[in-house]
Amino acid sequence: MALLDDVKSELAAFEGDSPAAIKAQAAAMIRFGGGLRPVQNAYVIQAVFTSLDAAEWLQNTLKNVFGHEAEVNHLTRQTPNGPVETYVVLVTRNVVALALQTGLVDRRKQQVRGLPAEVVNGSIAQIKAAWRGAFMARGFLSDPGKASFLEIACPTEEAAMALCGVARRLGIQAKHRTLRSSERVTLKDPDAIERMLKLMGATRSAREWTGKRSDGEARGKANRLANFDDANMRRSAKAAAEASEKVQHAFEVLGDNIPDNLRQAGQLRIDHVDKSLEELGKIAEPQITKDAIAGRIRRLLQLAEKTEKARASEGR
Repeated sequence: MALLDDVKSELAAFEGDSPAAIKAQAAAMIRFGGGLRPVQNAYVIQAVFTSLDAAEWLQNTLKNVFGHEAEVNHLTRQTPNGPVETYVVLVTRNVVALALQTGLVDRRKQQVRGLPAEVVNGSIAQIKAAWRGAFMARGFLSDPGKASFLEIACPTEEAAMALCGVARRLGIQAKHRTLRSSERVTLKDPDAIERMLKLMGATRSAREWTGKRSDGEARGKANRLANFDDANMRRSAKAAAEASEKVQHAFEVLGDNIPDNLRQAGQLRIDHVDKSLEELGKIAEPQITKDAIAGRIRRLLQLAEKTEKARASEGR
């Protein structure tokens, strides 16, 4: 979670956006973090975050940009994997006015199930800000070294479709899927993930994620090569041991009737079970090639097999 927390903190510290983009980010944070909630006979606006920096950004923006007071409540929830800290941004006054300002409801006072129209049809800066806000609210990022993904849990199918649609305007293909009744928008291509992190404003985290991912892939490749080499060595050792047993049997069958060059090759195989054919060729006197010593051992075994068959025929 450390890298994910760093990404959200970096996004919360992003500066230089236009007022329209700041409003788009706030709208997305509220929409994906919770939204408009009925409480008794009234409504509240609520957004839940795992990042304190994200919660405080929204609290300050609601006050300084929209003119509404919000409180941040700290909650601790116990899970099988340990306690989870959450921060709830809550607005209880002038809720309808804020809902209209942020596009949570349209001018007919109907709740918007996707993203506000002014965001979907807005500038590229607004779209980047909307993705930034959605990720700060419900975004997830794979740890380096594992299967790559960037994912946002969405409150509705319409919100997921809207997020995919605006991603296309950024030149990125995001996939909408339903997972255990939860709507998700996912990126799996590492290059697309890196680009989206940069577009959202997490340039430093993008470099860190890419660097760690590359290191993990290099280690994974090295481990695969090592395992491959180990498997090859085991297979070679097994083959050499089997060949040594066959040569020993050939010596017993042939006795003294073995040509000197075949005897030398066979004896090397018996005396140096742990060595490869190439190594046996180098210690032979004079030195011979790997193919030559393999050929001599093969002829030795064929000669022994032929002799055994001839003796078997004579015994009949």
